[in-house]
Amino acid sequence: LGTPDAATRPAVKRYLAQFLHDHRVVDLTRWLWCPILHFIILPLRSGKVAKKYASIWMEGGSPLLVHSQRLAKALQHSLPDVPVRLAMRYGNPSIPSVLRQLEAEGMTRLLVLPLYPQYSASTSATVLDAVNQEISTWRRVPELRFIADYHDDAGWLDAMEARIRAHWDLHGRADKLLFSFHGLPKRFERAGDPYPRQCEAGARLLAQRLGLSGSEWFLSYQSRFGREEWLQPYTDKTLEQWGAAGLGTVDVVCPGFAADCLETLEEIAVENDEVFRHAGGRQLRYISALNEEPGHVAALDALARRHLQGWPHRCR
Repeated sequence: LGTPDAATRPAVKRYLAQFLHDHRVVDLTRWLWCPILHFIILPLRSGKVAKKYASIWMEGGSPLLVHSQRLAKALQHSLPDVPVRLAMRYGNPSIPSVLRQLEAEGMTRLLVLPLYPQYSASTSATVLDAVNQEISTWRRVPELRFIADYHDDAGWLDAMEARIRAHWDLHGRADKLLFSFHGLPKRFERAGDPYPRQCEAGARLLAQRLGLSGSEWFLSYQSRFGREEWLQPYTDKTLEQWGAAGLGTVDVVCPGFAADCLETLEEIAVENDEVFRHAGGRQLRYISALNEEPGHVAALDALARRHLQGWPHRCR
């Protein structure tokens, strides 16, 4: 998705302005949304969000950038015959700047792999928007392929299963496993967005692989914003109810995030941990994202190779 360049109010304000200006993310009419964004949301939220970023910032930048760079480097090593480049939809390195670099290197074919296992118009589709907007100005447009989603890909499911089992091997199983996905406004689903169906399908497949009964796992949606109804059940409300009901421990995994970021390291591991414990729960244990783990690299390698088939000079 992207990240601010620094954990400061000005950098976060620039990042949020770009992100929240995207009509696929917030589809309100511009005459209504822009004044709200620039005169209310950005002045009020930028400083608060900057403090959250500062609490998780790493030596090389935000966790999302650091882990994504490591992932791209590992994937490049795994795919030596294909130039692999990392770009962010919002922030840096930007999609236009990376594409222009590839154009200068003589690129004629492009495979776009948005790092969103589940498709949504507000994530995967907006990546394609940005790519098309840039190459529409080129004299020579490259052949283009686009991977819309991989929520039921066997390699990705293997990597997710292995990640959860590794956590259990170290810490034992909690009383409940919670799959927490980023939320969307409910009206996006009513408009035909397949995102919730893909979240549910992937969670069911993982639960089956892990041998979990229906009472041992649950699915919820986090990160809601604004007053309208979003996809339910909500993660924070679910954890609050579980804590009040006396549930002792819960493991939380976020299969919608390819790399750890603010929504996993701060929102889940800090904010929602506090919600759970304050309500009466004993311990929330966040299971980290796949990041640059070998299983993740192997899954993306296999995914890319399948979609590169048929092009000259493809990986062998």
